[in-house]
Amino acid sequence: MSEIPKIDLEKTESDITEFMKSKVNESKTDGIVVGLSGGIDSTLIAYLACKAVGKKNVFGIIMPSATTPTEDKIHGIEIAKILGIDYTEIAIDSILNEFLMMTNLEENDLAIGNLKARIRMSIIYYYANQKNYLVSGTGNRSEILIGYFTKHGDGACDMEPIGDLYKTEVYMLSEHLDIPPEIIKKPPRAGLWENQTDEAEIGMSYDLLDQILYLYTEKDMKNTEIAEKLSISADDVDMIIGKIKRSEHKSKVPEIPQKTIL
Repeated sequence: MSEIPKIDLEKTESDITEFMKSKVNESKTDGIVVGLSGGIDSTLIAYLACKAVGKKNVFGIIMPSATTPTEDKIHGIEIAKILGIDYTEIAIDSILNEFLMMTNLEENDLAIGNLKARIRMSIIYYYANQKNYLVSGTGNRSEILIGYFTKHGDGACDMEPIGDLYKTEVYMLSEHLDIPPEIIKKPPRAGLWENQTDEAEIGMSYDLLDQILYLYTEKDMKNTEIAEKLSISADDVDMIIGKIKRSEHKSKVPEIPQKTIL
């Protein structure tokens, strides 16, 4: 049984859509751009955006690379068609390869994966600027807390509508909104390199991760207490808390040292 209390799905849906609508109105922009990865987070954002500002004011961008599972690309297109939103598809490999050729550095999977995320966000912001739209982030609370996103990549956005939802709550809200089951059931993955999956990279299931995060950040429990409460290794808890502490800079405005007045 999960330690996390259940959320009011109807109220959460209403609150998020009102939030998205208000951000568009406040900024005097005309709509929302979202990168459609074919995954559950971006799909949920697309559904909520359509409810917030109407499908005519939502634009989707599908940006596959050589390491993008074909299924994810297909799902991104399917979601755009189900929702009836305008969308475009831009393969990013030619941009990526040009960058790698020009820099001529030793290849590193993590660095290249981050570069892909930053290329995608540059494309998203270009379209947003052209259309006078806001960029919606797709990050959830679980990813944000442990820094499981690329700084200035998928972490760059004008608003983060599902940023207070744990990943397990993202699944609940997605089921509530009748998002296609094939998207809900497939393993979460960023597709930044071959055979990558979120849970393998994080080192545990989202269900367990979310319970650790909840007990640590919302119940102020100590590492040893969390391990005992969840009947897991203290090393697993320490690993997650370490991720939280090491990645705090990723969610903050860059720090500025104070000057000294004479």
